[in-house]
Order: sequence, then structure tokens, then C-alpha cells
Amino acid sequence: MRSVSQERVRGAPPSRIAANSDVEAVGEWLAEYRYSAQTLRAYRKEAERLLLWLDGQGLGLQELRRDDLARFDGFLADPQPAEQWVGPPRPRQHPGWRPFRRPLSAASRRQSLVILQGLYSWLVEAGWVDHNPFRLMRGKRRRLDNRQPGLERYLERPLWEWLWQWLERPPGEGASPRQRLVWQRRRLIFGFAYLLAPRIGEMAEAAMSDFEQREGHWWWRVVGKGDKLATIPVPPDMLGLLTDWRATLGLPALPVPDEEGPVLRALNGRSGLGDNQLYRLIKATFEEAARGLEAEAGEGATHLAATLRRASPHWLRHTAITHQAQAGVELRYLAKTARHSRLDTTARYLHAEDDEWQRQLAVHGLARRDRR
Repeated sequence: MRSVSQERVRGAPPSRIAANSDVEAVGEWLAEYRYSAQTLRAYRKEAERLLLWLDGQGLGLQELRRDDLARFDGFLADPQPAEQWVGPPRPRQHPGWRPFRRPLSAASRRQSLVILQGLYSWLVEAGWVDHNPFRLMRGKRRRLDNRQPGLERYLERPLWEWLWQWLERPPGEGASPRQRLVWQRRRLIFGFAYLLAPRIGEMAEAAMSDFEQREGHWWWRVVGKGDKLATIPVPPDMLGLLTDWRATLGLPALPVPDEEGPVLRALNGRSGLGDNQLYRLIKATFEEAARGLEAEAGEGATHLAATLRRASPHWLRHTAITHQAQAGVELRYLAKTARHSRLDTTARYLHAEDDEWQRQLAVHGLARRDRR
């Protein structure tokens, strides 16, 4: 893939940012997210796809019109020619790097359009472009962008419970210290994700000193999306996992103020894990668990094993919040744990209404049923 470097087009409004090309303007926007590595990567990916597509169309950011967006959406659904756009994961400097691993699903395309609408809103404010074509999408696609569908990307409780039991199985008696460290680290990662509902970047960046005790209670201090500081209650099970992990590292049972060192560590027990490493570790664990489930349950577990293989680290956050909701945690506390700015975002995790709907419609059948 060749890079793009569209120059400032004639007729563009006066700019209020230090940029001389579309690429530099997008770089200024991305710099706003430099303290959130996961968000930065996601936003860069979508912006880069747009810039590369525009370059192929002979257009710049200023020249993108509402009528172009249907073609762009079709391109996201089926990037052609495939050999130019689609390929396996590779380092960005590799000549075989491609911007797509596969065509985007409808949900992924909606997310892409939402991100790019935000990019254009910022570019308008910055004076780089004079309009936001994404805001003209008033039809079906625009409604899809703004609706709040029910959440589906999570592990239902029976599957989660099987996974946790599988994760809890200790290595054999002859296991090496390294194997025991790997086991304890994996328990901590999945327990951390399930009990505190962090984003993957927040887990990777967590420090031991972020766990603190106040008035007899333990809290996890986290700077999350939008550089917002929050403190989340640490349940007893999380404290137990942290204690086990620290014992494996040869540390005292509980963190102390100003303690240095990351929570999640490499196999040397000292250096931290990057969020890319953490992502790959979680995905590899899902794959290993899927094989384990198939070995135990055979063909009857095909669907569940496929779910594990589809799962990503963010599914663990969704699973955590969904299961908290099902356990009866109030919406206001769910929102505080998830650190959502809007309650309707958190409300996607509530499934009680769907269950009641199913129960009531179950009496509606082809034959009359005795409702006594």
C-alpha cells in the first residue's frame, strides 16, 4: 500500500491548525488521543482507510461529499481489489501490510462512520474543511449510527462459568515456576477483566499503586477514556487474585502507597505488558479454551467453541457489566463502574425486558395452551 499526502486543496477555509496536508491535519486530530493508546490505534485505522480510499478516488478531505459516502460504505463492506487492501496482520512497515484483515461487518461499518463523523466535526472546528458530509446522512445508515442496540458481544453466564473453571485448573505437580507464573497471570488477567470491567489499555497501564485502601475498603484508581479519573470498588475475589499474583512475584500480599511496578508483567516478573501483547495473550487463551471445550464436549460444544474463538478482550468488559446487571446491580452503579457518560449506553447491558418478552410470548402458539 502506498501512503497518501494530499496537499491543501484550493478553496479550503482558513486553517486554525499547523498542517500543510490532509495527513498532517489528521495527525493533529489523532494527537488529541495520544494518552489513550487503544483509542489512538482504532481511530488511526479508520482515518487511514479513508485517506487511502480518497487518494484512490483522486479526492482530498475537503472534496468529500455526501454522495461519496455510499461508495465508501460499499468499499468498507468489500474492499477491492482484495489483494491491494486485504491481508493478514503484519507490522506497518512491512511491504505486505494491508489496511484490512477482512471486509467489515455492518456493525464495524457503523462504528467506522461514527469515528469519521467525529474526525470531520473536529476538522470543521479546526478550519481544515468547511463541511461535515457525515452529518448529512439522514437516511437508514444515519439512524443505524445513532441507535443503541442491545448488546450481543458477551459470554453468557454458563459459558463464562465453564471458562473460569477451566482457567482455575492449576498446572500439574511437576510444573516449573515459569508455568505457575503463566497460570497465575492468566487467572489475574481474566479475573481483572471480569470483576472490574476495564478496557484493555487500562489493564495494561494499571500500576500496583493504583490499588489503594481507604476506610477499610479497597479501590482501583484508573484514568480512562477522555482522561477521566475514576475509582472503582475492588471486590473480595479481585483482592484474592491480586494477593495470589503478588505471592507468585515474591511481593508482600497487598500493595502499598507509591509502590512502583505494573500489575500485569512479562515472564521476567518485572517489565509490563503492552496492550498489544495483552490482546494477543487473551485471544490465544480464548483459542486454547475453545479447543479444550471441544475436547471435553465434542460436537455438542461446536457453537460454544465458536463463540470463544470470536470473542475479543472487549467481550470481557461487556460480559462483566452484563453479568453485574443480571445480578441486580443498580443502573447508576453499573454506569459508574463502566464509566459511561450516558445512562442509555449502560442500559444496553440490561436484558431483563427481553427475558420477560420471551416469557410472555411463549404462551402464544399454534395450539391453545392451558394457562392455569
